[in-house]
Amino acid sequence: MFALDRLRALDALATHRSVAGAASALHLTPSAVSQQLAKLEREAGAALTEPAGRGLRLTAAGRMLAEHAAEILARVAAARLDLDRLRDEVVGELRVGAIPTSVHALAPATLARLRAAHPDLRVVLADGEAEQTLPAVLAGDLDLAVVENWEGLPAPIPAGTSRARLCDDVIDLLLPADHPLAGPGPVALADVDDLDWVADGDDTRAQSWLLQTLRAQGLEPRVTCRVRGFGMHVELVAGVGVAALVPRLARPPMPAGVVSATTTPLLRRSIDAVWRTDRDTPAVRAAVATFTAVAAERDADQPGAQASGASSRSASKQV
Repeated sequence: MFALDRLRALDALATHRSVAGAASALHLTPSAVSQQLAKLEREAGAALTEPAGRGLRLTAAGRMLAEHAAEILARVAAARLDLDRLRDEVVGELRVGAIPTSVHALAPATLARLRAAHPDLRVVLADGEAEQTLPAVLAGDLDLAVVENWEGLPAPIPAGTSRARLCDDVIDLLLPADHPLAGPGPVALADVDDLDWVADGDDTRAQSWLLQTLRAQGLEPRVTCRVRGFGMHVELVAGVGVAALVPRLARPPMPAGVVSATTTPLLRRSIDAVWRTDRDTPAVRAAVATFTAVAAERDADQPGAQASGASSRSASKQV
């Protein structure tokens, strides 16, 4: 009889091709992985690995057993999923990774409702971009990721996952209140050619999307501020006089001196929930449904938010 922990070590070695990679994936030390492999060799009565430079590679017996290990572990995961579905109880721990926008705008109400409806469910929440949360979902370190999809630059949804659209989010143009175009929208992006821009930090899809969007309108944007966090973008529009494109979900109450307007073309992003298809548990389904309901109610509470000509001069009103 092969112990599951030892089969997991072999499967991880076959997947990551190094003891160090297997140890990282399993959250173990390399020594612990080596010990599991040694015990599995004794149980199998055959050499499963052999030296390869400074590392190890699987023997023919190791490759064959690794194939069986993958099948066995998949069946165990399916059995656990079936048990969850049989019970249909939202219990245990649910680990959620979400973009900061959704953490600020959607998570507080979502977590409060989940706690009230399912007192035996414990939600662990952390913010993070899709580039961090999606690999964690695949590895089993997170149960659910909330990610953003920019037009033309969607989140890289990996195979083996399912997703649900939580909401769409309009992206508005923010201008200094004294700018000639700071009136009733919509404003043509191509006409904003006399201001510097604030963009998200380097090497983010948000920054790449902004540059791609403005260049598609015939602009070569002068980005003078690269700062993560849309709240800071709003402050920079007020204090420095730059222009910004800010999603409504991410926008704090606006300070005096900042005007928001929709654009031509109208800009949007979508917010999705992503989870491993083989871990479609009642807790995941409950969280997705609650996130969706909270997002829909947030939209309903903002009358006229989707109107193409919506704009605001208020220091606190969000549109």
